[in-house]
Amino acid sequence: MIAGRAAAARLNAAGAVALALVAPAMALANRSSPLLVGIAALLFLGGALAGHRERLLSELLAPLRTPLGLAALAILGWSALSLAWSPYPALGARVLGEFLPTLVAAAVLARLAPSRLPPWALPLAAILLAIACLFMATSLALGLAPQLWLGQRAALFMFNRPLLTVLLLAGPLAALLALRGHRLAALALLAVAAFAILRSISGAATLGLLAGVVAFGAARLLPRRAAVGLMALVLGLAFALAPVEGDVLDRFMPEAAHARLTQSSSRARVAIAQSFGAAVAQAPWIGSGYGVSARFAEVPAARVLEPEMRAMLAVGHPHNSFLQIWAELGLVGAVLAALVAFLALRAAAALPRLLFAASLGLGGAAVAVMFVEHGAWQGWWTAGCGAAITWLRAGSFARAPTHGDKT
Repeated sequence: MIAGRAAAARLNAAGAVALALVAPAMALANRSSPLLVGIAALLFLGGALAGHRERLLSELLAPLRTPLGLAALAILGWSALSLAWSPYPALGARVLGEFLPTLVAAAVLARLAPSRLPPWALPLAAILLAIACLFMATSLALGLAPQLWLGQRAALFMFNRPLLTVLLLAGPLAALLALRGHRLAALALLAVAAFAILRSISGAATLGLLAGVVAFGAARLLPRRAAVGLMALVLGLAFALAPVEGDVLDRFMPEAAHARLTQSSSRARVAIAQSFGAAVAQAPWIGSGYGVSARFAEVPAARVLEPEMRAMLAVGHPHNSFLQIWAELGLVGAVLAALVAFLALRAAAALPRLLFAASLGLGGAAVAVMFVEHGAWQGWWTAGCGAAITWLRAGSFARAPTHGDKT
């Protein structure tokens, strides 16, 4: 029994180190987070098996019996089913093969790690995230000289994924520090993260930072019901407007805005959104099949479009995860994804005030990034979200919040 507890403690400690390394590892290798999250999940799983294995299965399966868990299973099932009508099922299966293991690892980590993290895991993660931010900011200031010394590719955009990971992790870590009474450390961590993000060329990270700050502020200052209603409205608009995003931006976005966003290729993004939106209109109910965005210019829904619109579909994804869900999974997939988002929001609404605000800040940042940036199923984004949720859930096992946090 004692040997089992010792083994569990060692495995949990190793898992905590792997989790804390997510941010600095991404700064050095910008696709490394799925590997680290997978390792951390396996280590915490081993720790659970070495400790109280009789409770492990129920601990892992309990969330799947909740409305949120059932909704998540439903959209996964619909995604797998869509391979039946996909023109490129092998491509969809390959994309699912990247996404699903990372999702499972993130879910296992978020479920098992929070109650098993050793006390030193939080300061370690905060320090390592701050070091990663300072490394990236310094590297950018030096013209990426450290990357050249390390023999890596020297391109300004190489830090976009690491900084989006920092965007996800900084808020939950800062909230957990504040819950444990380290408010100055929490503010310092947020300041360092914001500095690195604003120093970069990542417009998505900057937009996510602004959206996260606004969402966090709304959750802290507004009545809880009003803050939840505001976030629900944002989510609803993100899903509802995705198929017509391109047309709306083409009509109402002023030239001055395009001029300021030249580095972000705003005109090309509008054209891409218009093209994917037009393809959605050709297959609105069930979509063209999970994971086909990489070859979307060749799917049946795209063949009826004009040649210049089809050319814009060859970019690989619409730079809008909500639009990608519409294009690949149709109205059914969009409704199921929205249901998952709304149920997650309902779960966040029951948290103590500071964790509730941090959750809405994380949600606001993630929604903003998803509306302008990466493909929906990329493993590094899924791993970052899983790590962020893990730290948020760890707040439930932190020092009891003050009376002000509960209100």
